[in-house]
Amino acid sequence: MARLTPLVLAWGLAGCASHAPAATSAAQSAAAPADSAVVTLERTACFGSCPVYLVTASSSGALRFEGKAHVSHPGSAVGQIPKARLDSLLAELEGAGYFEFEEHYAPGSPGCGNAATDLPTVTTSVTFHGRTKRIEHYRGCVGAPQALGPLEERIDEVLNTARWIGP
Repeated sequence: MARLTPLVLAWGLAGCASHAPAATSAAQSAAAPADSAVVTLERTACFGSCPVYLVTASSSGALRFEGKAHVSHPGSAVGQIPKARLDSLLAELEGAGYFEFEEHYAPGSPGCGNAATDLPTVTTSVTFHGRTKRIEHYRGCVGAPQALGPLEERIDEVLNTARWIGP
């Protein structure tokens, strides 16, 4: 029996070693190609009970939600939307000029103008057709484009974040 133990151990280790490349390829496949579409939206805290969360949609329509505070589903959740809905959202964002907006609408930035206090920040990021744009939008900035807030709401609507945020 003592002679079989090293053999069994070696066989078991060899079996584990054969799975190492699969872990590497899974990590590599998690990195999205440069031209893959990705949409993210993150809402931060305010002086009150604003929902705090991050949602990400991949080019396949797969969703990942991370509820942080004031949501009905705290923690991680996953979901799916039809790829056609995501494609439509991406076209809508592009058509509304999302990629031409400034990157920062926060107090002290040129695009903010006057700012009200105690409001949340919404940070969005869109990768589409090889371009990536990230916009930080403090909701109290009066100088932000009027279209930006409704586009943020539209992202929430299309990604159906209400299922995790609650009423």
